[in-house]
Amino acid sequence: MGDPRRRVPRTDVLLTHPRLAEAERVLGRTLVKSVIAHAQQRARAGEIEPEQVAEHAVAALPATAASLRPVINATGVVVHTNLGRAPLSQAALDAVTTAGRATDVEFDLPTGRRAKRGRGALAALAAEVPEAGGVHVVNNNAAALLLTALVLAPGKEIVISRGELVEIGDGFRIPELLESTGARLREVGTTNRTSLRDYTTAIGGETGFVLKVHPSNFQVTGFTSAVGIRELAKLDVPLVVDIGSGLLRPHPVLPGEPDATTALREGADLVTASGDKLLGGPQAGLLLGEAGLVERLRRHPAARALRVDKLTLAALEATLVGPPPPVEKALTADPAELGARAERIAARLPGARAVDCSAAVGGGGAPGVELPSAGVSLPETCAAPLRTGDPPVVGRLEAGRCVLDLRTVAPEEDELLVAAVLACSS
Repeated sequence: MGDPRRRVPRTDVLLTHPRLAEAERVLGRTLVKSVIAHAQQRARAGEIEPEQVAEHAVAALPATAASLRPVINATGVVVHTNLGRAPLSQAALDAVTTAGRATDVEFDLPTGRRAKRGRGALAALAAEVPEAGGVHVVNNNAAALLLTALVLAPGKEIVISRGELVEIGDGFRIPELLESTGARLREVGTTNRTSLRDYTTAIGGETGFVLKVHPSNFQVTGFTSAVGIRELAKLDVPLVVDIGSGLLRPHPVLPGEPDATTALREGADLVTASGDKLLGGPQAGLLLGEAGLVERLRRHPAARALRVDKLTLAALEATLVGPPPPVEKALTADPAELGARAERIAARLPGARAVDCSAAVGGGGAPGVELPSAGVSLPETCAAPLRTGDPPVVGRLEAGRCVLDLRTVAPEEDELLVAAVLACSS
């Protein structure tokens, strides 16, 4: 009778606790019961007193029913793949909330008839890139390339430079993706030099299209040459240009980064790009180009399997027509203002100092481009506690210090950042 484990409250009793009962309504019974079970197990193991089970269960409740946690990105990498790439604007987040309810995504309210899916997002994309005769959206850029190969090169050859056989994150290789459709790759040129003659020699009756891929996550320098879009567009086969990171028009901060508008003006028949990188929107694959070709892509049976949901359509439209998204704000942030913020924050934190540093674009975009920035330098020992705090703060280790780069921290997050560091220090 003296065993303290006998005093551990039963699950049904704990579920009547006001805070836990409210959590069950918001988060669901299964999740709340799992939190209760963990607290009960801690009590049985002697880690906490049986009378503290309810208190610890309440403290362990997550904010939402999903396991994803909001993170403050202080890495200085603007488009951080491991942190979800582009953070959405408030306008896009509001649009996603609206789209989560019943919506008119494929319904025309005035007539009561079926309507074109995603017409608002497609119209916004077409307005942003008027050089495109047609536009379509799939679930990522890999899907855009997959669909293109299925339509233009079934059983045929795709001509591509050896210097553009790109591998991106997690071992994903564009050549393997294309070959999975049944197309054959016709590699031309060498790793560092490809000429127009290499393309003209390779093109024949078996050619489906020429593919030009922007090597967005690496650089080849020195004795190099490549063939531009204008020259490739003169070849008598479709030209597909994968610009990768998703700029729709030239950007003053990234003069060397390809964009959809310029590629189409120079003669590309089709441009593919990502929506969740430099565009600053949700994960999506953008297809822009000749109207008839885009329609063929849209009508292919695989397009149904690759289509985006209403949440993505809503976020994409809001990104295109709304205020500048966080990625654009980070790219164009004033280094002097970043330095002033760093000074103000460092003055409030023990052991901190403001430092000049360099940020990066990330997300496989603008390799080698350094963005002048400023940050707060802390002892290296702060890194792990910051990552595991609430909210988690992810910085970077540099010269034996933990640097919090403010180019990727929104000004409205400054107070949260200060509180997180103070909690870590205490």
